[in-house]
Amino acid sequence: MKRYLMILVAVLALSGQAHAQRYLPKMKGIELRGGFVDGVQKPLNYYAGIGLSTYTKNGNRWVFGAEYLNKQYEYKNIHIPKAQFTAEGGYYFKFLSDPSKTFFLSIGGSALAGYETSRWGDKLLPDGATLRNQDTFIYGGAITLELETYLSDRVVLLLNARERILWGSSIGHFHTQFGVGLKFIIN
Repeated sequence: MKRYLMILVAVLALSGQAHAQRYLPKMKGIELRGGFVDGVQKPLNYYAGIGLSTYTKNGNRWVFGAEYLNKQYEYKNIHIPKAQFTAEGGYYFKFLSDPSKTFFLSIGGSALAGYETSRWGDKLLPDGATLRNQDTFIYGGAITLELETYLSDRVVLLLNARERILWGSSIGHFHTQFGVGLKFIIN
């Protein structure tokens, strides 16, 4: 038996690189992502996030994460920052992949909950005006279209477009995000 095993290992070693299997059940990956909110404009509105993906037996995945979103609103000659901190839990359905399992296209739905603050709690503006909107808890969901492409067996490039719908917010209910990310497969 050992002899056959050694022959198999030698054949694999001499035949080139052995590719790892992808989208296996219980595989996990850590995601780092970021991008733009509501288009690329001045001042820059952006988001950054971190997440954990866990793959299911059908090649779909559960995603849990946290995200920071920053929007700037122009008032006279200053910019007023609005920040949202949200937690996410969602399910992504893989609906398209190539035969070599290098590219995957998924659509996902997520529940979001978090906190929104205006100007970090400081409501008095330099010209004496006062912001009337309050810091508040927010809740809602998101729909995401995501393309994953494997750069190596353990590093994945993510490209995504997402529509967030949040209630309780004073900066509007809908926000479109698009961005990039990296996922590192950890097992």
